[in-house]
Amino acid sequence: MKYEVSIGIPVYNVAKYIRMTMDSVLAQTFPSIEFLICDDCGTDGSIDIVRDYQQNHPRGKDIRILRQPHNMGIGAARNRMLSEAQGRYFYSLDADDAIEPTAIELLYETAQAHQAEIVYGSYDRVFTENDQWVKTVAFPYPPHVFTEEDIFADYVYHVGIQGMNWNYLIDIDVVRRNNLRVTEVGHGYGEDFTFTIDLPTYITRAVLLPDITYHYYNRDVGKPKKKKVLSRKYLTRAIDAIAKKKRRSELLGKRYYSKRISILMMLDCSFACEMVARRDEFDEPFSNREVRDMMWHPMTFWQIVTAKSGRFHNILYWIYGVVPPSLCVWLLKPMIKRYGIK
Repeated sequence: MKYEVSIGIPVYNVAKYIRMTMDSVLAQTFPSIEFLICDDCGTDGSIDIVRDYQQNHPRGKDIRILRQPHNMGIGAARNRMLSEAQGRYFYSLDADDAIEPTAIELLYETAQAHQAEIVYGSYDRVFTENDQWVKTVAFPYPPHVFTEEDIFADYVYHVGIQGMNWNYLIDIDVVRRNNLRVTEVGHGYGEDFTFTIDLPTYITRAVLLPDITYHYYNRDVGKPKKKKVLSRKYLTRAIDAIAKKKRRSELLGKRYYSKRISILMMLDCSFACEMVARRDEFDEPFSNREVRDMMWHPMTFWQIVTAKSGRFHNILYWIYGVVPPSLCVWLLKPMIKRYGIK
C-alpha cells in the first residue's frame, strides 16, 4: 500500500462547508494519509475549492480527486473510494463535518496496538441554526476491546452502535475480501445502513474508544425539514437491499441472529409506515398487498418464540407479514403515529 490510511470524502454541493472539512483533515498529526476526494458532479464550485488545496497546501500532493461520470449519489461515491483507496486502512468523512487533529493518529495507533480490524472513535453532534452554534451533544462509547468471533456483532445488535458510515478506521482488506459495498439506493433511504448493518458480522477484532474524534453537524435545527422525494424506485431499492440481508440464512445459528432480524424488520416497518401514511405523495403509490408482502419475516414462528432475544418485536413484525393486507395496514396505524410520519 502506498499510504497507511486513506480518508474518503464524497463531495457534492458543499461549497459552504468544504473548507472546514479540508482544514480538519489536512491538519492531521498522522503523516501517511491519502486524502481521497470523490467529485459527484456538483454545481456550486465545491471541487474547485478542493483543487485549490491540492495545488497550494503543503499536503496537496496527497490529495487525489476521483470524478464520477455524472451525479450518482453518496452510495456510489463511497463504493468508488473503497475500490480505489491506496491506504492500508480506510476512514470515511462527510464533506460538511470535521475531525480532531489527532483523530487518525489515535485510531491508527489503537488498531496497531490491538491488531484490530476496525476501531471506532466517539463523536459529538453540533447543532446550529443559520450557521450559529446552538448546542453540542456528546455520544461517547464505553472503552471496549473485542477479540473473539461473534462477540463484537453480539454487542452491536444488542447494545447498539452508530449506523453512519463515518468515524471508524477499518482494514481495507476486510472490505475487499468480503466484497462489502454500500447499496446505491439514493434520496436518503438508508444507504449508510445498508453497509453498517452487516459489517459487524465480518469483524472479530474491534475497539471502541471514548475519545471524541468526529464532529457531526446538524444544521438549521429550527427550520422545518424538507420532505425527501417520494420515489417508488428509490424506496423499492432500499426494500430490496433489506430483503437481501434478511435472507442471510448462514447467520441463523448465531446468538445475535434474532436481534439482528428485529432491527432489519424495524427498518422495514418504518418503510411500510411511510408507504401508507404518505401514499398519495409517491409518484406511484404502493398497494396494501405490496405493503404487507414487504413485511415478510425470515424466521418461523417457532424460531421466534424460542429465540433468546427480540421475541416481542419479532412476533409483532411476523404478524404484520401474515395477516390480510387491509388488516396489516390497519395494524400499522399506531406505528405511523410512533414514527411521527405525516
